Amino acid sequence: MAKIIGGITTSHIPAIGIAMDKGLEDTPYWKDFFAGYPPIREWLGEQKPEIAIVFYNDHGLEMFLDKKPTFALGCAPRYENADEGWGIATIPSVTGETELSWHIANELIEHDFDPTICQEIKVDHGLTVPLSLMYPGRNYQHLKVIPVCINCERFPMPKPSRCYALGKAIGKAVESFSGEQKVVVLGTGGLSHQLDGERAGFINSEFDLKCMDKLVSDPEALTKYTNDDLVDIAGAQAVELNMWLAMRGCMLGRIKELHRNYVAPISNTGAGTQLLLNE
Repeated sequence: MAKIIGGITTSHIPAIGIAMDKGLEDTPYWKDFFAGYPPIREWLGEQKPEIAIVFYNDHGLEMFLDKKPTFALGCAPRYENADEGWGIATIPSVTGETELSWHIANELIEHDFDPTICQEIKVDHGLTVPLSLMYPGRNYQHLKVIPVCINCERFPMPKPSRCYALGKAIGKAVESFSGEQKVVVLGTGGLSHQLDGERAGFINSEFDLKCMDKLVSDPEALTKYTNDDLVDIAGAQAVELNMWLAMRGCMLGRIKELHRNYVAPISNTGAGTQLLLNE
C-alpha cells in the first residue's frame, strides 16, 4: 500500500514568494521565518517522497465568486500557475498524479464526500509558495502533486470538523491504494491573520501556539471550533486552519512532532510551520 510518511504545515502568503524571488531570505525581517525550513528540506531530501497531497485554498485565480466548490480535488497530469496580481513570478508547471488521485476521488465518494473533480485547473500561491519553500529554486518537478482545494474565502465554508474528517477519509484512501509510493501531506495557510477591515493586522499568537500544540496532541479539540469562532478569535483568514486540520486528519494514529517554527508578524500573519511524523 502507499504510505503517508509525514505531514507539513506552512504559511503560503504571497510575500514569501516575492521575498524568495528578491533574495531577501537573510534580511532582518525575513531571516527568522526562513530559518524554520532547512530541517524540513533536509528531511524531504532524506525521505524522497514521490507524491505530495497539498491542502490549499484558491484566492480567486481559478475559483472566484461565480464558482466556489466546497472541496475540489485535482486529478490532472499537470498544473499551471498564472499571474495573480500579487507581484509573484509565474512559476514552472507542477507535475500532477493521475492514479492515486482518481483512487482518492472514488474512495471519497464511496465514503460520503462529494468533491469537485478537476482535470484541468490553475493553481495559485496557496499551492505554489509552499512547494517553492520546500524545494528551493523551484526544483519540485520530480514530485507528483495532488491538489485538494478547500473553500476558506466565501460562506458557506466547510467547518473544521468536516475538514478533519475529509483528511481522515483521504488518509484511509491512501492506505488502501495498491501502490508502494511514499506520500507527504501539506496543510497550508494560516495561522491567525486579518487582511482587511477594522481589525486588519490582527494576530493572536497565543491561539496560534495553542493550535500547533493541539495539532500534535489533540486535534479533535480544534474541531470543536466553528468558523465563526476562528474569525472572532484569530481573524477573518484564520479559517485557513481548516487546511492544517485536513492534513492532520490524513495522519492516522499517533504522531510525533519533529520540528516547528513560529514567527509573527510576517506580512500581517502569524506564520507557523511544523513537521509531523507517524510514530
